[in-house]
Amino acid sequence: MSHRPYVPWPHPALRKSAAPVAEITDEVRAIWDEMIDAMDTMPGVGLAAPQLGIDMALVVVDASTKRGQAIRLANPSILHSSVELREHEEGSPNLPGVWAKIKRPRAVTVRFLNDKGQWDRQEFVGLWATSVQHQIDHLQGKMFFDRLGKVKRDMLLKRARKLQRSGN
Repeated sequence: MSHRPYVPWPHPALRKSAAPVAEITDEVRAIWDEMIDAMDTMPGVGLAAPQLGIDMALVVVDASTKRGQAIRLANPSILHSSVELREHEEGSPNLPGVWAKIKRPRAVTVRFLNDKGQWDRQEFVGLWATSVQHQIDHLQGKMFFDRLGKVKRDMLLKRARKLQRSGN
């Protein structure tokens, strides 16, 4: 299966809040399948629909050691975050070649519409929690580097522009 291209930073689609999903339809399930293909192709541990230019609040996350464990979430929202933080190096296929260490809550409880169209809630811990938080940021028009201080963010974006110009 092929997937649509990743929207390159600084495309406006990456800066707007994604539209909520009214119901889980076959179209939504097909988009989730495409997103899983795109995530596995990276390879990555999560993807949000706006990263492919799709204006829908859809996320897939698979931080398992073996593939095929993806969780599909629509309209996810964080109900609870742990006080304990976890640092992880994050990046994005929308801004390839650059990464930054980001601190996020080690565990989160998330409410979402599942693939059966029912409201569900699940606790995510470790890399799963980092990934789901990263994807929810995308649904809110935020990139991982928005969590950096100004100096680090400016350096990262300067390095990304240099890589884009050099064709890497």
